[in-house]
Amino acid sequence: MGISQDELAAWLAGYDSTSITIGVIASHSSLQILHGARAEGFKTLGIAVGENRRRYYKAFPGAEPDEWLMLEDYRELLDQAEWLRKRNVIIIPHGSLVEYLGAENFRNLEVPTFGNRGILKHESSRQSQRDWLEAGGCTMPKLIVDPHDIDGPVIVKYAGAKGGRGYFIARNYRDFRRNALLEEEFTIQEYVLGCRYYLHFFFDPTADDGFQVQGVGSHAGKNLGRLELMSMDRRDESNVDEFYKLGSLRDLREMELEPSFVVTGNQPVVIRESLLPEAFKLAEGVVASSFELEEGARGMLGPFCLETIVTDQLEFKVFEISARIVAGSNPFVGGSSYSDINEWRMSTGRRIARSIKRAMEKGVLTDILS
Repeated sequence: MGISQDELAAWLAGYDSTSITIGVIASHSSLQILHGARAEGFKTLGIAVGENRRRYYKAFPGAEPDEWLMLEDYRELLDQAEWLRKRNVIIIPHGSLVEYLGAENFRNLEVPTFGNRGILKHESSRQSQRDWLEAGGCTMPKLIVDPHDIDGPVIVKYAGAKGGRGYFIARNYRDFRRNALLEEEFTIQEYVLGCRYYLHFFFDPTADDGFQVQGVGSHAGKNLGRLELMSMDRRDESNVDEFYKLGSLRDLREMELEPSFVVTGNQPVVIRESLLPEAFKLAEGVVASSFELEEGARGMLGPFCLETIVTDQLEFKVFEISARIVAGSNPFVGGSSYSDINEWRMSTGRRIARSIKRAMEKGVLTDILS
């Protein structure tokens, strides 16, 4: 299933290129997406459930949508495809869209969408994602298949974009059984000590300048497109970031308290410059290997985030990838220490709009949409 390139081309043939509208679910990273679209001269559409969400955007006139599509349920979006296409809408996906709509529904949404929807099945499957990242040269935390084999600190994660909700640390099988939701799909990873850095990259297959990704496998010897480092963040997680103040893990459990990893905010960060070449090496490998995931794979398009840990030996461990814009890019609506070097005040949201604008000028819009 999914949308074919022929279907996409047919839809775009009916679009008025002078009146493209950028559409986004009013959540997650929509403020910077809407702000960036407006900065690049596009009309904007907000999609929301409930008038309270719509009213909130009046507090940010620089990102308030030109028009709204109000729904009773986000799944109604599937029935609005023709309405959206008549308004020349290009949807910008983010974590909330996929979570609210459902992965399969998102893949079959009949509206031109920025990025490669086909890569979602590799991102959402923990094993497929692991195979992809390791093929790209990433070192990952050890995977525990059988919970009975837990013999040291591990972190248990559930599938999907849940903002850390439900994740927990276990030291042994008893800890695992006390906290695990066995009806959910989960992964058990070695808990690696170090500093967590979330690296926000952007890959533009239509650009032939800058840092060019070198192809591998069936694409060996080819330049695949430009790789950019947009920004970097760390995450505030409730309540694990405050637990150290209350004593040891044993003390906490005596108080019937368990650490949780629900993300409540994001902090800007930069890493030491000597680590940047390794960061680019990892990102390049991940992008290059994404074109080899299956026959005819279109690869990674647009923004993505490598979620990493840097150990005290200055080694990167990559524990996850988000193959779309992440909320950790929100501190950088006005640009970052990295993106400002290339162009002042370039957010990831604006970079998406710039990519669409340039692809339209070159007549290669189908190269960055799905």
